[in-house]
Amino acid sequence: MIKKAVILAAGEGKRLKPYTETMPKVMIPVANKPIVEYVIDSVFKSGIEEIILIVGYRKETVMEYLREKENITYVTQDKQLGTAHALLYARDYIDEPFIILAGDNIIDDKSVSRLIHSESKFSLMIKEHPLPSKYGVVFLKDNKVERIVEKPLEIESKFISTGIYKFPPMIFDEIEKLTSHGIYDLTSVLQKLISQGIEVDTIVAERWMDIVYPWDILYVNGEMIHDISSSISGSIEKNVTLKGNVSIGRDSRVYAGSYIQGPVVIGEGCEIGPNVCIYPSTVIGDNVVVNSFSEIRNSVIMDEVHIGSNASISNSVIGKGSIINSHFSIISGKAKMEVEGEFKELENIGAIIGEDCDISSHVAIEPGRIIGRRCSIDSFKRVIKDIPSEMKVM
Repeated sequence: MIKKAVILAAGEGKRLKPYTETMPKVMIPVANKPIVEYVIDSVFKSGIEEIILIVGYRKETVMEYLREKENITYVTQDKQLGTAHALLYARDYIDEPFIILAGDNIIDDKSVSRLIHSESKFSLMIKEHPLPSKYGVVFLKDNKVERIVEKPLEIESKFISTGIYKFPPMIFDEIEKLTSHGIYDLTSVLQKLISQGIEVDTIVAERWMDIVYPWDILYVNGEMIHDISSSISGSIEKNVTLKGNVSIGRDSRVYAGSYIQGPVVIGEGCEIGPNVCIYPSTVIGDNVVVNSFSEIRNSVIMDEVHIGSNASISNSVIGKGSIINSHFSIISGKAKMEVEGEFKELENIGAIIGEDCDISSHVAIEPGRIIGRRCSIDSFKRVIKDIPSEMKVM
């Protein structure tokens, strides 16, 4: 029985800026819980007894959040060169077969359990994906890995690598050989093993999701709350309408005249309303205030955000600690967005707003705009282009 798992949580996640300017990608919240916590919970639930967590970029954020979790050993990767290089840091803690996972991908415990119990010494978890060219595309022969091609121009397979493996401890010898020649990724290590005649079995994941770009936060949050159960731990005033599955955290209060249609998750210590409308696939963090006559649709509002009255927010992500004054409007629609030199066309997107922004009253933001962290926008402005972090719009 496999007892140990290595989780890679050292990366930055540059394409998820502005959120990863203050936290690593593994700490991006999904339904008010960091991605890495979902991974850890699935791993322990599958039967694993010990986790070696490889940390690096803003490691204190991860370690502080997980401080109460037991059976986790933290190992620091000083320089993030690649997945194989990161795994090498776990060598001193592994002397038996183990599994390795990325700390920034949602995975279910049943899939992890199937990987643990697979008979092969070498196994790779794969998943069908509608956009396989974004990942390592896996070509199969008799359910075994024939080859992996990173981001191919021509797509001949629907399966991608999830980056979740089962390995024997001898994998470290192979990694050392390749890293000494400047090869730092696990895909290349696996391809080398296959070329040497080693068979790598495949396991198809049931649920696996990745957040690559800021707008992926909307999709993954929506998927994760799709099957939530209704749970009301806060207080609900009279004349509040709740439809579908709605989860409201402890010490939160929903004031009269508000309408909430699930699936919706509202965290702890929030104040909603009066006369606020919240529509499906919305996640609201802890200590959030949404004032009267505001409307939120298919959005993620992170912790400690204050939203003034008469706001209209849809298909958007708003970072922790932002203050948004009254009559704020996000226009949702088709947009071309740029992230780290990549251009993506989206059909229905609102705005991406970073942490600790201060947005005055009567501001409107056009579709697809990315506003960095700690930005300040004066009243009656219409935002038509991206705003870098720590800028003031006057």
